[in-house]
Parts: sequence; C-alpha cells; structure tokens
Amino acid sequence: MEGSSGIIAIGSDHAGVKMKASIINYFIGKGFQFKDYGPATEESMDYPDIAHPLSKEVESGQFSRGILLCGSGNGMAIVANRYKGIRAAICWNSDVAVVGRQHNDANILVLPARFITLEQATDIVQAFLTTQFEGGRHERRIMKISQTL
Repeated sequence: MEGSSGIIAIGSDHAGVKMKASIINYFIGKGFQFKDYGPATEESMDYPDIAHPLSKEVESGQFSRGILLCGSGNGMAIVANRYKGIRAAICWNSDVAVVGRQHNDANILVLPARFITLEQATDIVQAFLTTQFEGGRHERRIMKISQTL
C-alpha cells in the first residue's frame, strides 16, 4: 500500500461496529497498521463525530488512507467529502473500489455496512488497499475537483 504513513485510519458509527471489527481482524492478519477511531459498542452515536477527525487526519497526511462505515455509507461520505483533500468513495463491491482508486484516487473508502456482507467488505477493502491510482488523464480530472466554483 502506498501513502505517506502506511497506516490506515478506520472508524464507523453504531451500524458499522461489527463489520469494522471484522476488517480490523483482517488488518491484523495481514500485518497492516491501523488506528481505530471507534466506536467500540453499537450504542447509537452520531457519524460526524467519527468522520470529521478521521478525514482531517487523512487530509493532513497523518494516515495514508481511511475507511469509514455506516449504515448506508452516505452520511460518512458526505462529511468526509467536505474536506478539500479528501476523495471519499462509497463502494459496494470490489470493482467499484478498483475504479475509485484507479480513476478518482479515492483516499477514503466508505462502506455501506447494512447493504454488504462481511465477505464483500473484506474483498472491497483488499481492492481499495492494493489498487494504485492510474494518473494520466485522471490526474487532470482530480485537479479540477478542488477548483472554486
């Protein structure tokens, strides 16, 4: 995995806690370094409380990539994409994750925990972490994302 620190930031809301734990077990098995932003329980909580700090630290380069999980993926993606240096992609299968990395240089993966299985989540995470940005014509498009309207 490329990136400034090689450490992956991961966090969820209450809907993604079980899936996040499974992904963390995958990280441990693969020897990936990570920081868990929480939460540790399925007690109801507000997704921006996780998405804001994780996104800020990925944007700053503290972490090479991030993974956020919530029920639909939408809330986490909306918060994460408010940050200028973040390109958060909601991915529901590994093919979408590959294209998100190759074409969009996505640096935060957002998983819709209520709509995918644990097996699918692992496949998506693997695709996200092992796929490189293609650059070329896609670089020009990425540069246009942060233009002021």
